[in-house]
Parts: sequence; C-alpha cells; structure tokens
Amino acid sequence: MTDQYYQLPEGYVLALTATNAFPPLDQALKEPNGLIAIDGDFTSKRLLEAYAHGIFPWFSEGEPIMWWSPNPRMVLFPAELKVSNSLNKTLKKNTFELTINTAFREVITACSQVKRPEQAGTWINQGMIDAYCELHDLGHAVSSESWFEGKLVGGCYGVIIGKMFYGESMFHTHTDASKVAFVNLVNNLTSKEVGMIDCQMKTPLLTQFGGREIPREDFSQMLSKLIHLST
Repeated sequence: MTDQYYQLPEGYVLALTATNAFPPLDQALKEPNGLIAIDGDFTSKRLLEAYAHGIFPWFSEGEPIMWWSPNPRMVLFPAELKVSNSLNKTLKKNTFELTINTAFREVITACSQVKRPEQAGTWINQGMIDAYCELHDLGHAVSSESWFEGKLVGGCYGVIIGKMFYGESMFHTHTDASKVAFVNLVNNLTSKEVGMIDCQMKTPLLTQFGGREIPREDFSQMLSKLIHLST
C-alpha cells in the first residue's frame, strides 16, 4: 500500500495509519518546526516506537494527532541540573512529601486539566491517559509526586526507555510543588544513571533548570545509544 501525505503550505507530511512506520527525521518540516506525521493511533506500541525514534505527540483539542521531532531539541543532562537558591530552601524545609510512581494516573489526569494558554499542545485526552498508564504498567512511564497534608498538589511524568527519559508534562496547585517534583524526578533518574532527559521544546522554566538546545542529529545519536542500555 502506498503511503498517503497531507499537503501543507510548508510541504508534505505523512498521514500515519495503524500499519505504516514513521519516516526518517530529516523529513520533518522546518516550519512548523519538526512536524513529521499526522494521524495514527495512541497504542503503547505506537508511543514506544515514536519515542525510540525521537518523536513525540503534541496537539490541541479538536486537532488531529500530530507527531513532532524539532530541530534543535531541548534536553537536560541530569548532571547539569540547576536548582535556584529559593527552590533549595523550599526543598530543605521539607514542605512537601515527595514520592515516585505512587499516583501515575492521578498525575497525568491532573496534567490534562491544566490550562496553559502559551502552549497549544498540552491537551491530554482520555485515550492518551489510558495509553500512558499502560506504558506505566509496562515499566516505561514514570511519575513524580508532591504531597501537602496528604493531598496531591504537584507532579510530573514522562516515558523511560533504557537510560533515556522523555519528559511530558507537569502540574501544580501549590507554589513550587511541580518544581520540587521535577527535582525529585531528576534525582531519581540520576540514581538510575539515565543519561539524558528530553525536554522537547525550549521554555524559560527548563532553561532555569539547566536545559539547553542541541542539534537534532546529536540528540538522535545519543538517543539511539541510551535506549539500548539497561536501567
């Protein structure tokens, strides 16, 4: 069967089906940066295939599923984590109880309910929630949680393959709750010798934490090595 493509003003984009594979990364559009395929499905198998090739889903409510591999790529090397003095003080106060993998579905559900007007692609539907929860059950997704007086007030989650981690989303209902959850996550990943955290797109918060952009080619080369290492 011949692959079908969407014709956009910027070029052609693969129409993903349940059976065809992602195209090479060099076929991603330059504008919008990194769009590489449209449509497809949200099975755990498809998601693992995407992440293993440096591709992630990102779209808004009412849009088709869109898959991306931007160039450059925002990443954080765990050894380069920067924690501000004010956040360090919060951590030392033990204001929050911090846990790993104790409330994955609750964290991703809370992330799906956060409205972020500056980001068009943070919408997470029920199909996505179920697919990522299946990845969690398979050992390929991790959450970090912040609790205050027994209530979940912040968290973040992402996908792990080998010694590669892909950050997805975070939320908070209490000041600094998502930030301390993120630091807790990075510390946990460091203990597992994870070599690189994919942050996808550049944001001021990730830059503050020490994230930086690298060429997609470099990202892909490091990724291909890390995913085959055992945690």
